Amino acid sequence: MTTSLGDGARALLDGVNLAVLTTLNNDGSPQSSVVWVGRDGDDVLVSSAAGRRKERNLRRDPRVSLCVLDAADPDRYVEVRGSARVTEDVGRRIAIALAEKYDGPEGGDEYRDLPEEHVRVAIRITPERLTGPAA
Repeated sequence: MTTSLGDGARALLDGVNLAVLTTLNNDGSPQSSVVWVGRDGDDVLVSSAAGRRKERNLRRDPRVSLCVLDAADPDRYVEVRGSARVTEDVGRRIAIALAEKYDGPEGGDEYRDLPEEHVRVAIRITPERLTGPAA
């Protein structure tokens, strides 16, 4: 069952805060990556290079946990548990938007200038449970 993001979770996701994305390896062990995050309504957005372990894990098992830490106050965080859907990041739209959010207006140039064979994927997380002080 999906859940809506509260104001605290939205504020953390909309801010320039890093997150830790955890997926499940074949053997059930966790695999974590520090990621940039964005939001589309109540869905959380992450961009990744195609072929990375997190993408392979999510295509096999969509269960995911994402912990977003407040850069100004690490005691304030939200954990988003849910399921993820992986699709191609057409035009690297999400990668560019996240780079501009975290690195400024010219941050997206790195992704605009990538050769065509460097495929990016969009990871869309649908929240099912929120925990933490900012939930």
